[in-house]
Amino acid sequence: MPSSHSDALVFFGATGDLAYKKIFPALQAMAKRGHLNVPVIGVAKAGWNLDQLRARAKDSLEKHGGVDPAAFEKLIGSLRYVDGDYQDPGTFTALRRELNGARSPAHYLAIPPVLFETVTEQLAESNCAKGARVIVEKPFGHDLASARELNRVLLGAFDEADVFRIDHYLGKRAVNNLMAFRFANTFPEAFWNRDYIESVQITMAEDFGVQGRGGFYDQTGTIRDVVQNHLFQVLSNLAMEPPVDLESDSVRDEKVKVLKAISPIEEKNVVRGQFRGYRDENGVAKDSETETFAALKVEINSWRWKGVPFYIRAGKSLPRTCTEVLGRFRKPPTLIPDSLLVENHVRLRLSPEATVAMGMMTLDPGAEGLSLQTAEMVASHSPRADEMDAYERVLGAAMAGDRTLFAREDYVEQAWRIVEPVLEGHTPIYQYAPNTWGPDEAERLSPPGGWHNPGGKEAVAVASETAS
Repeated sequence: MPSSHSDALVFFGATGDLAYKKIFPALQAMAKRGHLNVPVIGVAKAGWNLDQLRARAKDSLEKHGGVDPAAFEKLIGSLRYVDGDYQDPGTFTALRRELNGARSPAHYLAIPPVLFETVTEQLAESNCAKGARVIVEKPFGHDLASARELNRVLLGAFDEADVFRIDHYLGKRAVNNLMAFRFANTFPEAFWNRDYIESVQITMAEDFGVQGRGGFYDQTGTIRDVVQNHLFQVLSNLAMEPPVDLESDSVRDEKVKVLKAISPIEEKNVVRGQFRGYRDENGVAKDSETETFAALKVEINSWRWKGVPFYIRAGKSLPRTCTEVLGRFRKPPTLIPDSLLVENHVRLRLSPEATVAMGMMTLDPGAEGLSLQTAEMVASHSPRADEMDAYERVLGAAMAGDRTLFAREDYVEQAWRIVEPVLEGHTPIYQYAPNTWGPDEAERLSPPGGWHNPGGKEAVAVASETAS
């Protein structure tokens, strides 16, 4: 891991939507914690000056988290601005002047992917890439070929050790808590394997549609937008072997091994859906075949997981917004009639609150004889007001040179390899009504025991139901 901390932060796309909603709030939070003690240089082509960028930053904070007077003054005092076209070498000459001798800046490309190559090449030609890091916002390509081309361009200007591919999902504390659950405790190792686990399902549900981003979403779809990146990261954290140490490459080595053990998805193991009304969104083609829902089945051909199916499901306009993992256990070899048993489970909720729950069978205290019920032991907490946002965490890690939370070149390419047959194929698109759990056809991929539909906040409490 590089020992030097970045001595400047440059972020391209300073006047854009991502900066407005996420970056300025993250920078103020870093300043408040004392983690931002370097110049911050915004770059954009907007015809603006520094005062206008400062006003934009204040407006951003007023609408996204609030202004902290002391931290805001610190942020504003460090802020610089370069206005210019990304294709104009003069823009990068001006950037070099603003860097003012910084020897290890971090360049954050919070810009559309079509501009990645242009900016990367201009950074190299202007000598702004020397000794620097580059932070690349997803998506990392549109398919395997474009991912390889993007990696070729990035590695033409930067070493792999200095390339930080942001998937903000890896900055979420609850996602990292999967590793803590598995490797900071003794008991999960006893059952977290093919001997005891019958199936695992991962659900990422959103109760909203495309929120005015129809043009973007119609070129992307659910598999590209959240499955190939966010949910594969969750899958990797769940299925990886213990790393030999906590160095970033040791952790990332184990995640890559998980993806290497997964065969490309066959068309029979995917169901795509589209909520009714999607084609009426601005920017969406009237005959669009882009999925807003996807259900997939994969298997990991490893010693730990061979024969255990993993089901991944994600979609928009579902009944609630929630991300949850459910691992179902095999039924015990007991003398109790199988018809009375419901599989034990471990339930890990990642959002909106963090929950670890163990589901088991107990005697029904209100009935006579062998009457069983299911109940959960639950540990849960909601995010605290002072908890680090995902963007604050990943930007701070990148500037510190800690690569653990970032996707490596081989990981990105393996992820695209797995989903490429689905992207290139012509699987049917099934309509589903908003506020439902996707198309009926998803039942074709139903896990043993059926899909687990995450409940609302009430699921945090101890729950029970009588087994029939």
